[in-house]
Amino acid sequence: MKTADDFLSGQVLLIDKPLNWTSFQVVNKLRWEIRHALNIKKIKVGHAGTLDPLATGLLVICTGKMTKQINIFQGQEKEYTGTFVLGSTTPSYDLETEIDKTFPTNHISEKLIHDTTQQFIGDIEQYPPVFSAIKKDGKRLYEFARAGEEVEIKPRTVTISEFEITNIDVNTIDFRVVCSKGTYIRSLAHDFGKALNSGAHLSVLRRTKIGDFSVKNALTPESFIKGLTTK
Repeated sequence: MKTADDFLSGQVLLIDKPLNWTSFQVVNKLRWEIRHALNIKKIKVGHAGTLDPLATGLLVICTGKMTKQINIFQGQEKEYTGTFVLGSTTPSYDLETEIDKTFPTNHISEKLIHDTTQQFIGDIEQYPPVFSAIKKDGKRLYEFARAGEEVEIKPRTVTISEFEITNIDVNTIDFRVVCSKGTYIRSLAHDFGKALNSGAHLSVLRRTKIGDFSVKNALTPESFIKGLTTK
């Protein structure tokens, strides 16, 4: 069992974020549980890379002095798995918002799907979703979006080193992506649909790796909390 000194000196915690939790909620919950279980008045706790509430998977959480390493972990390559749905788009590029447009898919073959992935390998220009936490003029982009306000978004260069289609079931595509910091998989889904002369949105997303850290070695928040008081 870890002691108060262990957490203050610094720990790297691998947590499997549940669906519908924000990354902030996970950090707050763990900070509260660590403080109360080990009678610590104050401790720094932070995460190395946000996951959207509708995504699950690996959060690298640092405590104490290890929070100084967060920027290093954030900059490492990440691996994701998930599902695109072809033939429709949403304003948020995922299931946070309702479908706003539909598109034909009859022309899309399995070969075309596999071939199209090659367009996205390497350095690519990507527009972040308007429903994102990026700041512009002191406000989050999603604040503009929810208020119905137009906002200019500039593209950013990201790197995709691997993009693999793992299953195709009619208009539902499962994938695996390895990419750089700052890559939005929701934007990849949207752009992939356009590249197919159709539309697409993200329906499932799971982060499986950050650098050498794997979700296979991660604990759920509940399991971690239980371990705090189990001798």
